[in-house]
Amino acid sequence: MGNLSNLSLQLYSWYINVGHARNAKDEVAIREFFTSRLPPEAHLTKGFFGRLYLYQAYCWHGLILQDFLMYYRYAQKWVDLFRDEPHMCRVETLFYIKGLHNLMIAHFMLRNHRKYDETLCLFEAFSDTDEANSNDNTRVQTFVYLTIARINGHFLKGTFSDGLYLVPEIEEKLSQFHLLIDHHRTLVLYYKIASLYFGAGDAEKAIEYLHRIIHWKVNLRSDLQCYARLLHLIAHYELGNFGILEHLIKSVYRFMAQMETLSVVEEEIFRFLRKVFQLDSPDRVRAAFVILKEKLENLQNSPFESRSFMYLDIIAWLESKIAGVPIQEVIYRRESGMGKENEE
Repeated sequence: MGNLSNLSLQLYSWYINVGHARNAKDEVAIREFFTSRLPPEAHLTKGFFGRLYLYQAYCWHGLILQDFLMYYRYAQKWVDLFRDEPHMCRVETLFYIKGLHNLMIAHFMLRNHRKYDETLCLFEAFSDTDEANSNDNTRVQTFVYLTIARINGHFLKGTFSDGLYLVPEIEEKLSQFHLLIDHHRTLVLYYKIASLYFGAGDAEKAIEYLHRIIHWKVNLRSDLQCYARLLHLIAHYELGNFGILEHLIKSVYRFMAQMETLSVVEEEIFRFLRKVFQLDSPDRVRAAFVILKEKLENLQNSPFESRSFMYLDIIAWLESKIAGVPIQEVIYRRESGMGKENEE
C-alpha cells in the first residue's frame, strides 16, 4: 500500500508542477515512471486504502496523458469506494471531496452533460453536510472544488454571463481563507474567473485576473501560466490594443519557448496574431479567421495538441469572430446540441 501511496503522490506532484504531457518525451517518461513503480499484480489490491491509492495513481496517470476515458474510469471507481463504504465519508472526507472533484473534471473533459449535472447535485448536497463543514480544511476544499465545478458548469453550457455572480463570493472566500488555500488552487481560480469574464465579453476584467497570474512569481503549473499569457494576448486583441500587441507577442513567445510548451496550435495562433491587426479590411480579417479555424480544426484530435483546446476554446472564439456573435452564444448553441446527443 505504501508503494501505491507514493506513486500517487509522485504523479500528482508532476501534474502540479508541469500539467499535462507536452510532447512525446513527456509521454514516454510518464509511462515508464508509472509502469516501473506500479507494484506487481496491483489490480488485485484489496482493502479500502489500497484501492483508493491505486485508483488515484491511475487517475493522475490518465490526466497527465490526457487519456480522459482512463481518468473518468478511475475517478468513478474512486467515488464508488465511498458509495460502497459510506462511513468512510466521515473518516476520509477530503479524499471523498477530491474524488468528486476529479469525477466532475472527467465529465467536463468528456462533455458528459447529464452526468456532470448529476454529480454536481451530489456534490452540492454533500457540501451542506456536517462532514463537509467539520473543520476549516474541509470547508476550504469544499469551497474550492465546488466553485470550480460551478464555473465549469457555465463553461460547459456557454452561460458565462450567468456565472459572474460567483465572483464576489470567490473573492470573499479567497480573502477569508488566504492562509489555507494553496498557490496552485488560487492560480486555477484566477484563470477560471478570467475565462469567465472573457467568455462573457468583458476582456478588461479578464486581463485584470490574468495579470494576477502573470505577475505572481510562483513555479507552478507552467502550462496554466502559459495559457494565461496566451489568453492575455487575445484579450488585448479584443480591446483593439494593437499598439502593445507586437511587444506582448514577442514576450509571450519567448516565455513559452523557455517553458518548452510551444505546440503547433500555439505557433499558429502567434503567427495569426502577428499579422491580423495589420490587415486593412474587414473582409481580409474575416478570411484570416476562417483560415486559422480550418487549420486548428485539423489539429484538434492530435495527441499533443488537444491540451491547447482544454485551456482556451480557441475554436469558439474564432467562430464568434467569423459569425459576429458573442463567444458564449457560439458555445451555448454547440453545447446544447451536444448535451441532447449525450442524453439520447
